[in-house]
Amino acid sequence: MISYLRGVLLEKTPNLIVVDVNGVGYGLTIPVSTYSTLPASGLEVRLHVHTHVREDALALFGFGTPAEKTLFEKLIAVSGIGPKLAVTVLSGLAANDLVSAIRAGQIETLVRIPGVGKKTAERMIVELRDKLDTFGVAPGAKAARPALTREDDDAVSALMNIGAQRASAEAAVAKAKAEAPGEDFESLFRRALKLLR
Repeated sequence: MISYLRGVLLEKTPNLIVVDVNGVGYGLTIPVSTYSTLPASGLEVRLHVHTHVREDALALFGFGTPAEKTLFEKLIAVSGIGPKLAVTVLSGLAANDLVSAIRAGQIETLVRIPGVGKKTAERMIVELRDKLDTFGVAPGAKAARPALTREDDDAVSALMNIGAQRASAEAAVAKAKAEAPGEDFESLFRRALKLLR
């Protein structure tokens, strides 16, 4: 099983990256929170990896921190949540906000994430509430990230990857930029996501 990769970042989009490790290109699905911490293409990247094996496929999921990987693995252990939805959940809410919402039983916060309905939110709360007591997500971890400038297209692409129509995504990104100019990619994405709701 692959649990960690260090190599050169060849390609990156808000949901998928390719990392060259000694001449082998690994494709990894990532959440938006990891994308916002990536270096420029051509530079070294280090990722914590979850290898998901199915009968018909082997998929790699990459995370910038061990905490994100752990939270992803807890999410996919919930009945009805697969890896794709778990990545969407981690993209839809910052890890510390997600943990807080689950601990506090805030169904209304969880159902705002695309693809999460009331029953899924209830299952997340019931199955994970007691398993996150020692989860080490520092409040304010998001604020510690350096401010990054990204193309508007990246934010639009990320919104479309979780189900938004292009026109709606473009309008939400434009409005989000007008409300808070100069935000980093992740903050812009989350603001636009809230506006879509």
